[in-house]
Amino acid sequence: MFYRIEKDCIEETNMENWEQGQAGVALFTQKEWEKEMDIRATYLLNQRQDNIHFCKLEIHLNYLFGTVHIPVKKEHDKNLGFAFYLMKGKLIFIDDTGLVQANIKKILAQKQRKGYALEIFFYDFMVSLIDEDLIYLASLEREITIMEESMVEDEIKDFNYRMLQLKKEVSRLYRYYCQLADLGGNLFENEMEFLEKKNARIFRTFTDRALRLQEETQVLREYAMQVQDVYQSEIGIRQNNVMKILTIVTTVFLPLTLIAGWYGMNFTYMPELQWVYGYPVAIGASILVVVTSLLIFKKKKFL
Repeated sequence: MFYRIEKDCIEETNMENWEQGQAGVALFTQKEWEKEMDIRATYLLNQRQDNIHFCKLEIHLNYLFGTVHIPVKKEHDKNLGFAFYLMKGKLIFIDDTGLVQANIKKILAQKQRKGYALEIFFYDFMVSLIDEDLIYLASLEREITIMEESMVEDEIKDFNYRMLQLKKEVSRLYRYYCQLADLGGNLFENEMEFLEKKNARIFRTFTDRALRLQEETQVLREYAMQVQDVYQSEIGIRQNNVMKILTIVTTVFLPLTLIAGWYGMNFTYMPELQWVYGYPVAIGASILVVVTSLLIFKKKKFL
């Protein structure tokens, strides 16, 4: 698909008009692009396309080559990727996922502003990749908050598994925004001047947005770690309470064990064994020990 940018607007066109126009955007699938390139160039492209694992921008003599690796929201193991070539007046996308075409349609549906140019289109396109990410980060924050409240109310299940998934999601978003910020910074610097100087400054705004998202994800990472630390502390407190109860029970019954062991020796000349009140006295002594121990524990605020 081909688009030309003229008279402050972008519209779909054919390949001939695209090549003749001063500014234009082209979208190819990998197979379509292979038909446009010679065998050597196709080989190089395949090597690059198969290794899209992060966002980057390579500066070459006659063009800029970039890849964008986008984590799919709520699908931890799924990512989308595409490549692009940027030359003076021309922007070429190579994409098999349908993501680029969907975002271009969004831009076409918008009202273009005065002085619309290729650089502004590329800015609009890059912004469309992160346009709703702040809302998604807010939903992740709410999920962590719900987990924190459930932990306090002792109603949470599978805490460690859920928190691990959240931390993995936040971490991969953090890396994504770091890479986007670097890519935007390179476009803003416009080292080889493939972009018009007056329009290249707009990528400073994109870089700032990516950095703000990076900061938000960093805050989420710290928040998740704090909640996990609180959870571990809560587990420790509960274990301490259990050990406290076990210690109290052991302390209460230790004297009773001594009494039972003492009178279980059954020596012939133990006077208590022949005494008519020996059994009731042993019971009374046991009760007295238990009551006295509980009173001491209560006074010391162990209960």
